[in-house]
Amino acid sequence: MHNKPLLRLVPPILRARDFRLYTQNGRRLVDLWQYGGAAILGHTPAGLLRTLKNTAERGLFAPLPHPQEKRLIKALSSLFAGAGTGGTTGLTFRFYRSDTALRHALAAGGCSVPEDASFSDPALSPLPPAPTPIRWRPFLDLPPDRPLIPVLPLPWPDAPRVLVLPSTLQEADTAFPASELLSPLTLAAATRSVYDLIAATPARGRVHYPRIEEALTKSVWQRRGIYLYCGADMVDETADEYVYAEIFKHFLEQGFLIPPAQDQPLMLPGVLSAGEEAKLAKCFTVPPGEL
Repeated sequence: MHNKPLLRLVPPILRARDFRLYTQNGRRLVDLWQYGGAAILGHTPAGLLRTLKNTAERGLFAPLPHPQEKRLIKALSSLFAGAGTGGTTGLTFRFYRSDTALRHALAAGGCSVPEDASFSDPALSPLPPAPTPIRWRPFLDLPPDRPLIPVLPLPWPDAPRVLVLPSTLQEADTAFPASELLSPLTLAAATRSVYDLIAATPARGRVHYPRIEEALTKSVWQRRGIYLYCGADMVDETADEYVYAEIFKHFLEQGFLIPPAQDQPLMLPGVLSAGEEAKLAKCFTVPPGEL
């Protein structure tokens, strides 16, 4: 996840619950960033804290072999069997501790790895040719013919990096390095998050906000499912960053936290009050050049 300087503009957050953030100065912010998608089910996903507590009480912190890895593979197989990938079977899963290890694995498997530390994001742009690796985001229909890097609902910094390899890749089982050993605590939390995501489908991906949908028809903002991005034309990179900073500040003033960088999509929350919906719809109708 990117940690851009724009986040320094956010007041200190004392509590996060579901899709709302509560600041030290008493404000409430609606979270449209959702930690890049890691909090797409909210900041207090069902059952996750209980899973962490139960696993931690058994002392399972060290990265040692444990049956939990097979349980995570089973959960991911269930997720991808019904997640807009054509019911694909025969997928191979790899788990790594860091973005660096993930990129080394992709390079070893012959995949092109972007130098700017980003992967193609289907919530922002058209899909690149196969087999270019892409981020897999919930509630979007994606083809199963390329390596996928899932964005799972695990709202903490050191979540495992998952690589999903399609059966169409030749020698997928041998070309890519084996999974790294991960803490059973991390694996258990990831397994719980996958099942929570399965339980949330399809309702979470079909949120309906009529005022926002109407506002988007007259806006530079574009929508793909629950994901939104600003389609405004920018003159150059410097102007691009400047304009997005003004957009970020405007939304923050109105009570909404959007991503700290333009290379991440906004995400509609699972719940909005009528007043929040009206204010957000109005934000989408203001042209970036007029901020």
